[in-house]
Amino acid sequence: MNFYTRPKRPPQVIIVSLIDILAILLIFVIVTTTFRSEQPEVLIKLPESSQSASPEEQAKAEAAVLTISKEEKLFLNSKPVLLAELGVALAELKQTGRSLALNADEKAPLGLVVKIMDAAKVAGFTDLPLWTETAPAP
Repeated sequence: MNFYTRPKRPPQVIIVSLIDILAILLIFVIVTTTFRSEQPEVLIKLPESSQSASPEEQAKAEAAVLTISKEEKLFLNSKPVLLAELGVALAELKQTGRSLALNADEKAPLGLVVKIMDAAKVAGFTDLPLWTETAPAP
């Protein structure tokens, strides 16, 4: 008995489907990638003013950060400060014209935070904003 056998075709890869998938992946990568360039797209020259703040004045305007750790340690601009010396350090800071921001750990005792706020008010800091960014541990 003779059976009819079909000749076997070699396997084929359907390239049209692969091109569609590749296009979708390419679009996904382009959309999710952030493009960062070191040079701005548009170069502008800003006007100069004789009344603008100098870099030294801008440095004075930046806030000094008073950090309170959960171990009850105090740091003024990442330099350790004792609670007894804090009043003198804050008075010197007030004389420079800089402002003060408070960065307290959530597990810092409330009593210590109140003492520090009192010392800041005695030194002349009427507005004591909280530091909103996560400051590195000193």
